Amino acid sequence: MNKLTICAAVIVLGILQTGFAKDEKSDSPILDQKMKSLAGKPVELSQYKGKVLLIVNTASRCGATPQYEDLQTLHEKYSKEGLVVLGFPCNQFGKQEPGDSDQISTFCKKNYGVTFPMFEKVEVNGEGACDLYKFLTSKKAYPQDSGKVKWNF
Repeated sequence: MNKLTICAAVIVLGILQTGFAKDEKSDSPILDQKMKSLAGKPVELSQYKGKVLLIVNTASRCGATPQYEDLQTLHEKYSKEGLVVLGFPCNQFGKQEPGDSDQISTFCKKNYGVTFPMFEKVEVNGEGACDLYKFLTSKKAYPQDSGKVKWNF
C-alpha cells in the first residue's frame, strides 16, 4: 500500500471512531453547563463541543470595556476556524455592569456591533458564583493557576 492510501485510511478511521464515540457526558465539565442567553433562552454549552472557547466576563462601564471591539474582531476573524467567544456580564467589580439583559444587549450591539454569544449576568467569585466560573477558577480546572477572577475582561 502506498503512503497516501494509509493516510486516507487513518483519517477515515479517526472520523468513524469520533462519530461512534459514546456521548453520555462530555469530556469537559464546561460543556456540561447550561446557561441563559441575554434573551433569556437556555443555551447548552455542549453545542460548542470541538470548538475553542474564549470565555470572558464583561462589563459596560469598565475601563476595559473597549475590549468588546477586540473580542468582536476575534469572533469575526476566527469563528469559521472554530473559535467561539462567550461573553458573561458581571457586576461584581466596582458595580460596572448595572444594566439588565436588554440594556446590556443594546449597549453591546450599538457601541461595539457585538454578534458573539452573550449571556445573562453572572457572578464569577464567591458563594454566588455560577457553576461555570466555579469550575473555571477551581484547582480541578487549573491546578497551578486557580483562584479568584480579579477583574472583568
